[in-house]
Amino acid sequence: MLAVLAVAACLPGCYVMQAAAGQADVLARSEPIAKLVEDPQTPDALRARLNLVVEAREFAVRELALPDGRSFRRYADLGRPYAVWNVVAAPEFSVMPRRWCYPVAGCVAYRGYFDEDRAKATAGRLAGRGDDTTVGGVATYSTLGHLPDPVFNTMLGWRETRLVGTVFHELAHERLYVPGDSEFNEAFASVVEQEGVRRWLAARGRDAEFEAYRTALAREAEFAVLLRTTRERLRNLYASATPSTQLWADKQGEFGRLKFEYSLLRARWGGYAGYDAWFARPLNNAHLAAVATYHDCVPGLQRELEAAGSLEAFYARADELATLPLAERHSLVCRSGPATVGGLRQAPVSSRSTLFAWSKPVPDAGRIRGACANCRRDAGNSHGA
Repeated sequence: MLAVLAVAACLPGCYVMQAAAGQADVLARSEPIAKLVEDPQTPDALRARLNLVVEAREFAVRELALPDGRSFRRYADLGRPYAVWNVVAAPEFSVMPRRWCYPVAGCVAYRGYFDEDRAKATAGRLAGRGDDTTVGGVATYSTLGHLPDPVFNTMLGWRETRLVGTVFHELAHERLYVPGDSEFNEAFASVVEQEGVRRWLAARGRDAEFEAYRTALAREAEFAVLLRTTRERLRNLYASATPSTQLWADKQGEFGRLKFEYSLLRARWGGYAGYDAWFARPLNNAHLAAVATYHDCVPGLQRELEAAGSLEAFYARADELATLPLAERHSLVCRSGPATVGGLRQAPVSSRSTLFAWSKPVPDAGRIRGACANCRRDAGNSHGA
């Protein structure tokens, strides 16, 4: 199959072939979790984290009525800190990202690479043409159940609620996914994730921990609003008749304002520094072009869950919403219509991990036959999930 893809779908730079080869490598590296758990050579720390994933998956199927498919039954140690690296690019005076189109997959606002150097090389070429670019590492991704998605070593350093929440989130995508509506899809999966984490903690007599989890989610949402607000100001600036020399100065001023407003937000959070790393680099349009907008749909879907009274009824309602035209669906559950930039609909560039990839690099959880020194709860995780 790889040979067919290489001949029939090889775009400039053989991008599709590298993606297919990267996915094939992931599958080749994956091993059954059950086998690893039973293997006496598996480090205790790794075994404990894999057992946690097994428990979370069983909980998702039993208590959340999520699909019992092929995902999260295998483990893949990639020997690197991220599963993929996404390249996002935008013109110097635009927050509308460049888009790339492929057979079957359609058009997306990023290019994903399984090799960091290739991602950086692509970003360098685009920057050489005058674009603003960014390369962001993504710790995990989903094929929506089309392939047996494994648990990656890049996930094992996360705190418990983020690890089990990610299992719930990605299985929710397999339960319902509406093509062309990333905002609704991500919001649906996020609501299921949050309800799943609440039930997970309650079942273990740890209800008090849910408040800390909700606090972290609230910070994430506030940070996303800060970025989207800056993006909107820049969009208006670039649409003005300002001369390019002044435009560049005003652009830098807006990014300076963003940093100042973050300092105020950080102070209101009591000095919480989880997003400081996001600002520890020169910022540009590409960083804002990647901003996800699914937070706008989460409150509406949370209300639907409360009104439904059960997850089964909520799923039925979500299935009903999925059959509606996009604009009608958004008018019912989102604070506003689909996000637009320059009159065109703007969707998140990838999974929820992409937007915040810079806020907390995920540690390499160690080689599978090694010490797995980083298989620990990460109390400093900025995502709180």
